[in-house]
Amino acid sequence: MQSYIVSYLKKNRGKLLDDWGKKLAELRSENYLQSLTDKSFHETNQEFLDLMLEAADERRDKLDSKINDYVLRYIQNGGTLHFLSQSIQLLRKACQTLVLESEFEKKEALEFLIELDEWIDKRMNRIVKDYSKAWEKTIELQKLSLLELSAPLIPVFEGITVMPLIGSIDTARARLIMENLLEGVIENRSKVVLIDITGVPVVDTMVAHHIIEASEAVRLVGTKCILVGIRPEIAQTIVNLGIDLTKFPTKSTLRKGVVTALELTGKQLTDM
Repeated sequence: MQSYIVSYLKKNRGKLLDDWGKKLAELRSENYLQSLTDKSFHETNQEFLDLMLEAADERRDKLDSKINDYVLRYIQNGGTLHFLSQSIQLLRKACQTLVLESEFEKKEALEFLIELDEWIDKRMNRIVKDYSKAWEKTIELQKLSLLELSAPLIPVFEGITVMPLIGSIDTARARLIMENLLEGVIENRSKVVLIDITGVPVVDTMVAHHIIEASEAVRLVGTKCILVGIRPEIAQTIVNLGIDLTKFPTKSTLRKGVVTALELTGKQLTDM
């Protein structure tokens, strides 16, 4: 943007912040904004305006990083893209009002407004892009965290571990199950591992294939695998699909699987 325009905006920063702040106050019904104090709300607005004015100078050094840092903190504080875009549009209107109330000649004011629109649009596109990328990264990290929690390996007795599976199993999750299973049986020195599919809603050919692969991998490291949680409807599906699960033991319940695992490790379950 032209330097004289930037200078004019910075010179009238106080009035611009005041007019824009009043417009933003009307949008303060957003949930995350209600928890902010008046001081925090004002400081947040002031920081954003200063960032936008700095961006008007078109200085590339460290500016992109500053914008990205602001957007990340904004997301972490619960800010929405809807409010952010509205804030930028209200800033546009406040700047336009400032120009129209100035002593600029008509032609000069028109050029000012055109450049102003280009500046706002450019910054808005950049901020929305950073917001989207940051949000996508956050979603991806949350997804990875959920995947890690979705395939736990739990030691229940010496030499016996259980992996309870809940929800659908896709290729990505199957890969994680395989990794956790192999790492877990070695770390826990498991002689028997029980894969509990009680919480798996559908067992189709693909799911069965992944389970068979996992059990084969476990067998290669010297651990016995028992599949438990075979409900009647799943058993019927397995038969209808012609899936071969004869290579490793299957049990209808986890308790029966534990009893079998104890027997395989030279132990037994007794009532006290």
